[in-house]
Amino acid sequence: MKKFAFVIHPLDVRDIVRKYKFAALLPNRVIESLLRFMPTNVVSEITGIESVTGAKTEGWFIGCPLTADQLKNGNQARATEKVVEAALIAQDLGAEIVGLGAFTSIVGDAGITVAQRLDIGVTTGNSYTVATALEGATTAVETLGHDPANCTVAILGATGSIGRVAARILGPQVARLVLNARSEGPLKELADEVAVGGVQVETQTDINAALSSAQIVIAVTSAVESVVEPEMLRPGAVVCDVARPRDVSKQVAEKRKDVLVIEGGAVAVPGNVDFHFNFGFPPGESYACMAETMILALEGRCGDYSLGRDIQIEQVEEIAALGRKHGFRLAGFRSFERRVAQEHIDRVRTAIESQN
Repeated sequence: MKKFAFVIHPLDVRDIVRKYKFAALLPNRVIESLLRFMPTNVVSEITGIESVTGAKTEGWFIGCPLTADQLKNGNQARATEKVVEAALIAQDLGAEIVGLGAFTSIVGDAGITVAQRLDIGVTTGNSYTVATALEGATTAVETLGHDPANCTVAILGATGSIGRVAARILGPQVARLVLNARSEGPLKELADEVAVGGVQVETQTDINAALSSAQIVIAVTSAVESVVEPEMLRPGAVVCDVARPRDVSKQVAEKRKDVLVIEGGAVAVPGNVDFHFNFGFPPGESYACMAETMILALEGRCGDYSLGRDIQIEQVEEIAALGRKHGFRLAGFRSFERRVAQEHIDRVRTAIESQN
């Protein structure tokens, strides 16, 4: 049996306060300063994963004590060392592949340096994240009566590793693609690549402009704060929020009953999995990036996988097929840690029909 580990971290100071109540008395900057001196540690053991093929795996969550802001905007050399430290703990425990979760996957060169420091495989989980996010978004759109081939799709964070491959996959399948990121140069390069074959592509550095006509939104930025607000979305839009921390403001769920926001990459894990840790999902479910690490362990594929910022379409297709082989599947529509009610889906469908 091949074993795995997965590195997690607090998304923001609120995660620390939930665990250590006394921290609510301290300013955020003090908490973040203290986190820099906390050691990486084993958070929990993961048991009970069993493929429909009969293969089994187990592993560990390893905690990296830095917030998303510290990992993205802090000292990059120090952040990389913390991630390496967590991955080395995984290696010492006997894991043969380690997954880098949330912002530990984007530090520096997106896992390449971490992999060079280890004797075991490393993955960011981005390939399976793309596969499940696009499957979930397509399923949601079709449930609402949209035909993706007639839709405008906006990708926020299009020049990141997930956004780039999502653009390549979706381009030939939809009516129009709007690519959004901060820098115009990389956007133009991606647009030129995707436009081969007559795909209609537009670039926008302004999120409001990118969202104004989009029926489908794939949100995969590496922003620390939410970037999608209620007034930005057209009625009937489907938003697949893949980012952690979330790209979509919670006010969208509170104020816009005519749009459907789903979490990208919520996956049902085969077997009787017990994570021995509450990360906000129902029992038996995980993020797709976590699931990629499990799938590779079940398959006995313990080399490096989704590393760097140029994920290939073939890799996305391969990990999707391996997920199906081992019994992983989408866990249904979730929005802000809750199941999406049928009543809400019906409201959004009505909003779409009223525009036609």
